[in-house]
Amino acid sequence: MAKAISTLDWCIVRLGDDHNWWVAETSDPVRWDVDGLSIVDPRQLAHLIELVEPQRDYGFDQDLFETAFIPFRIDKDLGSGKVRLKRVKESVFDSDEKLFVLPDVLDEQNGPYADLLDHLTRCRVKMLNDLFTFESKLSVDEVEDEIREDQNSHFIQGRAVHTFEELTSILDYMPAGYDTDEEAPAKGAEEEEDSDLPVLDAAEEEKLKNDESLKWDEDEAKDPDGKKKKTSDNEEDEDDEEEDDDEEDDDDESDDGEKPKKKSKSKR
Repeated sequence: MAKAISTLDWCIVRLGDDHNWWVAETSDPVRWDVDGLSIVDPRQLAHLIELVEPQRDYGFDQDLFETAFIPFRIDKDLGSGKVRLKRVKESVFDSDEKLFVLPDVLDEQNGPYADLLDHLTRCRVKMLNDLFTFESKLSVDEVEDEIREDQNSHFIQGRAVHTFEELTSILDYMPAGYDTDEEAPAKGAEEEEDSDLPVLDAAEEEKLKNDESLKWDEDEAKDPDGKKKKTSDNEEDEDDEEEDDDEEDDDDESDDGEKPKKKSKSKR
């Protein structure tokens, strides 16, 4: 009897209709079930590395991320949207190669990938509570319940949740009603800025409205007879141009004050 393959040395992946990569075959079919098994491609990995960078200030552990994935590089293009990948010993953060990474989900409850999901959720919650002023602080359980509810809706629809989607749902998580920009000010900051402005009573406001020194120079004022005053040099230039046009019209007139008659076209 042939000895069962106990190590994951290679895998064959296929490009799905959703433009994500899914595992079709592995060198260890005994322990690895390929049904719904997804893998992160190099482009997605680069994006995840960008997303975890801000988490470093909130306790992100790079080693946990490294141990949660098994790195692979492209070995051979099999055609028909399939690629054979070979396992490598590379750091996903320091490698110059374009790596695919497979989440270690052999133990879905207590394995390294499960630990990473919990770790990233805690870091994200800590960061959001630091950047935003919520009515009540976010809790890990609250975020996990909301994300799990979205994932369950996918399962009900018969869709497997891809690893990349699962990670970005944590790293991009924002509670409803808040801006997705992580650098946005805490909610209520605008109100605090407005509160610093002095409060004027009705008499002071009316006094400011009638203060001529606060009006723009470009505003047009009127003479007592209702005519508009010139408020800028541009208007004087326009008047000069109109006078020049009148002089040119006068030159076109004949000496006896009559305008030259237009020549009529000859009839053929």
